[in-house]
Amino acid sequence: MTARSPSRKTAERLRIKRIYDSPADDDGLRILVDRLWPRGVAKAKAHIDLWLRDIAPSDTLRHRFHGDPKKWDQFVTAYGRELAREPAKTAAEDLLERLNREPVTLLYASRHETHNNAVALKQWLERSLRK
Repeated sequence: MTARSPSRKTAERLRIKRIYDSPADDDGLRILVDRLWPRGVAKAKAHIDLWLRDIAPSDTLRHRFHGDPKKWDQFVTAYGRELAREPAKTAAEDLLERLNREPVTLLYASRHETHNNAVALKQWLERSLRK
């Protein structure tokens, strides 16, 4: 990953939202960051610009964590390790480059609004932008 010195404005352009919430004009690039397609969402009506499956946690990690808040710190650490390896590494670098050019909204399907892969990914991206 290349060194970045983004402005605060760049970090403010990164948002997360449930895929089931209505799109907004200021969402920017809408990127689904789940490995599985969300239930009950028609692809034609999803308003998704990009589906980055490779940036999602592995099935093994997803099953091990499965929304358990007690395992959140372990999940974040393990997910960070996955983001440093291929194929997630290339997807993350692509996402960082896009974020430097335009607003990005990370979309997820989980019912857990504070403990999900999009929250962990947003934190990881913000740390990467500060480096």
